Amino acid sequence: MANPAERLASEPGPGLPGRHARKVPSTPLLTLIVIAPLAASACQSLSVPLPRPVSRPGPPRCAEVSGACGFPDTTTAGVSVGTSLRAVPGQVSHGPGWSYDPQGWVEVTGDGAVLSGLSIRCDLNIDASGVTVKDVRVITAGTFGISLRHTSGVTIERSTVSGLNPTYGRVDTAIDDVYGDSTGTVIEDDNISYFRTAVDVSSGVVAGNYIHSPGYMPGDHTNGIYDNGSDAPLTIEDNTILNPLAQTDAITLDATSGNQTVANKTIEGNLLAGGGYAIYGGDSEDNKTSNIVIKDNWFSQRYYSQGGRYGPAAYFDPAGTGNVWSGNVWARPAPGGGRPGGYRQLAAVPAP
Repeated sequence: MANPAERLASEPGPGLPGRHARKVPSTPLLTLIVIAPLAASACQSLSVPLPRPVSRPGPPRCAEVSGACGFPDTTTAGVSVGTSLRAVPGQVSHGPGWSYDPQGWVEVTGDGAVLSGLSIRCDLNIDASGVTVKDVRVITAGTFGISLRHTSGVTIERSTVSGLNPTYGRVDTAIDDVYGDSTGTVIEDDNISYFRTAVDVSSGVVAGNYIHSPGYMPGDHTNGIYDNGSDAPLTIEDNTILNPLAQTDAITLDATSGNQTVANKTIEGNLLAGGGYAIYGGDSEDNKTSNIVIKDNWFSQRYYSQGGRYGPAAYFDPAGTGNVWSGNVWARPAPGGGRPGGYRQLAAVPAP
């Protein structure tokens, strides 16, 4: 089997024409000056300390009139507290339905495989369906942290996915549906950092995740959650997505070319901050949108007074069939509230 990263030479990929091409308004880019060497492609046993979360106490969505709210953070997302992780391949190199490939990645080929309690320092490539990844830590500076290829029913939960550092060691895409055709994907309660794009999926559920501390290399467009503008149902709810950079987004519903249909997306109950705009609503490039529901989100003023550098949202068409903008509010950190849960609800955010 070819190296998953090398397959991109003949496939659409990040920064190349095709499914991943970003068509967003030109916005200023923040250049970081700290430089670190790229990691080797093979899995390594070097340990990178990350915050150890505790068990999630319950659904993080706020009450309608709550003054402060328990959005996901390091205490509620990522590998469960007390979990012992075995290094791949140093301590374990295979299990039912999966194995370490000496060329430098972990391959999952068995339908219904369960991966748990592992520490992986390379791409976790999933070529099977019904797979569960739980309490797994993936740290890599490669093209992918976890890649999905033609899958169905994959669940990635209570896991930590990160690059090595916020500059030249960032992972390109932390969790990526490479072909954009995977179905029934659930990405839940994960801690994701040091990325160019944190999550790139077109359908399924992305919920309860703490997405923060993006990486940056010159030329990057930095995305929290990226949907390529399909009409497949996607629910994005109860996440914390923090992008301190003054470009791109926390969430994008953005087709790669004009005259496409972007439909059936729900963005609900998230805490969003930063980017050029926190949300791109899908109707750029003369695309037709329908059933785009954006409601009950808190737009944080943590980095910019307008949520994003230029505003809370762009390219949302309130006249589209079934499109809803409702219950979205401004939020500021409450006094002494250093964690994402410490926010005060302010005025309503009007539709863009």
